[in-house]
Amino acid sequence: MQVVKRFTTHHEDVIHDLCYDFYGKRLATCSSDQQIKVWDQDEDGEWQLSAKWKAHAGSIWKVVWAHPEFGQVLASCSFDKTICIWHEQSDSLGKSRWVLVATLSDSRDSVTDIKFSPKHLGLKLAAPSADGYVRVYEAIDVMDLSHWQVLEEFEVSKGGTGKCMPCISWNPSQFDPPTLVVGTGDSIAKLWEFNESYRRWQQIDALVGHTGTIHDVCWAPNVGRTYHLIATGSKDGTVRIWKLNTRAGGKKSKVQEEACFDDHEAEVWRVEWNITGTVLASSGDDGVVRLWKANFKHKWTCLSVVSPETEYAPSASVSSSSSSSAASTQ
Repeated sequence: MQVVKRFTTHHEDVIHDLCYDFYGKRLATCSSDQQIKVWDQDEDGEWQLSAKWKAHAGSIWKVVWAHPEFGQVLASCSFDKTICIWHEQSDSLGKSRWVLVATLSDSRDSVTDIKFSPKHLGLKLAAPSADGYVRVYEAIDVMDLSHWQVLEEFEVSKGGTGKCMPCISWNPSQFDPPTLVVGTGDSIAKLWEFNESYRRWQQIDALVGHTGTIHDVCWAPNVGRTYHLIATGSKDGTVRIWKLNTRAGGKKSKVQEEACFDDHEAEVWRVEWNITGTVLASSGDDGVVRLWKANFKHKWTCLSVVSPETEYAPSASVSSSSSSSAASTQ
């Protein structure tokens, strides 16, 4: 697989995150230079800078788009302990500009990740913080994004996470109760579900296997499967895929490790599923992106390695299910 497009962002410091919009035609980037930049793809496939602004008073860790049903909305989180909500609006001359419509400052430490909920849950936002808490926000009126309320606040790591940066991902299925997977510095990712009877979030399971800080988690879209897949990437140099079966009545069985691979041979920083939840992308300190897919025998295979310099298409399959526990870690 080859690099399709490359462009210079002119950020003045490390880029921590980038995020495509729902249609893949817009791109937002954020950096330690405290700026957010928005890029639009033109008819020739080139990325053109359409907006940039100073968004926070500290390094910006993540930026994310809301579903377009709610308009052109971005959220960002930062070392400055805040979450900012940005809305693209048109002025009297018809020129668009990004406006800060809300600042959420409930965290007592750096806010390290943010994710909008699946649209069937409304305009909600989950954000873990280095103070050890996850906060779930909701826009009181989707027509007025200046007012947000904290729906829930629950502790996922006793005493905070220290220098570690907790990460989060929503279960995208509309057939399950609201569910989150949260990765923390204790090498365990935890599953949290909203209990309608008690009206609060409860931990329902844990993903145990990593030996280092979990840098990223991603819950796969579920298209026709009778089970869920969750991917995790860790400081221990491994990418792991976890399988969560669904029992009759909606009850979930315990999580089992579906696959483990250490091909990056370095810290793994990001994992991301495609829109159907069938292909997983992972990236690490080795400077490449690896794409993974299960074959007809449910063996996970490295489809391709994306590198700025070379192309590589390995044919060897990666251990899964029965052999995953034997995969080495850093």
